[in-house]
Amino acid sequence: MFNTLFGTALLASGAAALNQLLEREHDAKMRRTQDRPLPSGRLTTDAVLLIGASCGALGLIYLALTVNLITAILGGLTLGTYLFVYTPLKRITTLNTVIGAIPGALPPLMGWTAARGEISSEGWSLFAILCFWQLPHFLAIAWMYQDDYAKAGFVMLPVVDPTGERTGRQALCHTLGLLPVSLFPFLCKMVGPLYLAGALVLGLGFLWCAFQFSRQLTLQRARTLFFASIIYLPSLLGLMVLDKS
Repeated sequence: MFNTLFGTALLASGAAALNQLLEREHDAKMRRTQDRPLPSGRLTTDAVLLIGASCGALGLIYLALTVNLITAILGGLTLGTYLFVYTPLKRITTLNTVIGAIPGALPPLMGWTAARGEISSEGWSLFAILCFWQLPHFLAIAWMYQDDYAKAGFVMLPVVDPTGERTGRQALCHTLGLLPVSLFPFLCKMVGPLYLAGALVLGLGFLWCAFQFSRQLTLQRARTLFFASIIYLPSLLGLMVLDKS
C-alpha cells in the first residue's frame, strides 16, 4: 500500500507540474491561477520541467519495480492522456471535460491492479464511479469561473453556453448516471447492504443538488453542487472500506 501511494504521489506531482508548465501563459490570465509558481515568477520553466519530468519518470519506475507492471502501465496512460490529450483539448473543444474524465478516473483502477494484479469488473466499477462523478464536479467549477476560463481561451462548456442550459443539463444527467453506477460495487459483491443504503442516500442528495443547479444557474447553486461533490466522493469510498465483503 505504501509503495502504491508513494509511486502514485510521485506520478501525480509530475503530472501537476508539467500541466502547469504547458499552461503557464493561460494560467497567468486567470485570477484563480495567476499566483501559481510559474505565472508569478517564483519558479523558472527549466526548474519545473526538471521537477515534473523527474517525478513522473521516478513514479512510473517505482510503481513498476515495487508494485507491478500493469499498475505502472496504467500510470503511464494516465500521465500521457492527461498531458497530451486532455490539456491541449481544453483550448479546442468542450468535450475536453468528458475526455479528461478518463485519466482522472484511472488512479482508482491503478489501486485495484496494485492490490489484485489484474484488471477486472470490480476495478472497472471504481473507474466508472470516478468518470461520472467528475462531470458535475468540474462543471460546477467551470460555471463559477467561466469568466476566467474565457479570458484564458479555454473552451469550457459554460464559456460557450452563456445561458447555462446545456451546462445544467449535463451536470444533472451525469449525476443521474452516477446513481446506478455507484451500485456496481454491490452488484460485484465487493460490498454489503450498508454500502448499498449509503450509496443511495448519498446519490440522491448529490442528485438533488445537481437538479437545483440545473433549475437555478446561480453562483450559490454552483458552489453547493461543488461542495456536495467534495462530500460525496470520500463518503462513498469510506462506506466502501467500512462495508467491504
